Amino acid sequence: MVLVDKLDELGRPAWIALAILGFVAWWPIGLAVLAFFIGSGRMGCWHHYDDGKWQNHMGRWQSKMERMQEKMDRMRSRMEARGAGPWWGTPPSSGNRAFDDYRTETLRRLEEEQREFKEFLERLRFAKDRAEFDQFMADRRNRAQGEAPQAQPQG
Repeated sequence: MVLVDKLDELGRPAWIALAILGFVAWWPIGLAVLAFFIGSGRMGCWHHYDDGKWQNHMGRWQSKMERMQEKMDRMRSRMEARGAGPWWGTPPSSGNRAFDDYRTETLRRLEEEQREFKEFLERLRFAKDRAEFDQFMADRRNRAQGEAPQAQPQG
């Protein structure tokens, strides 16, 4: 597909121009170009063209979100260590001490459950990675054994 490679070199504006010209010439052509453009991932921000390959950058966004969550957790722990007032970290008193104690305990329990869930997700990701790696190694071993030269009987 020489045309596709050339348009990829020129970038997204070339694809958009081709789609517009296709609509001007005959609307089904423009629709086909637009469908290919969207379907191949060349339009979305989930994919990025780099080094001749379309790459998924979902991991980049995931790592940014994780770093932001870590920063928020560090800031929250520092503020709690300083004993921040009702305007930060702890809600203002409702006037009913029993309810305030219940609310504090419930929030503490929910934060503990959130922490445990994050740890569970980390273990789950590790187990998935381990399973994929083990499968790769098993496939590699099987391939190496299948390629090994077999002794031919002398006759």
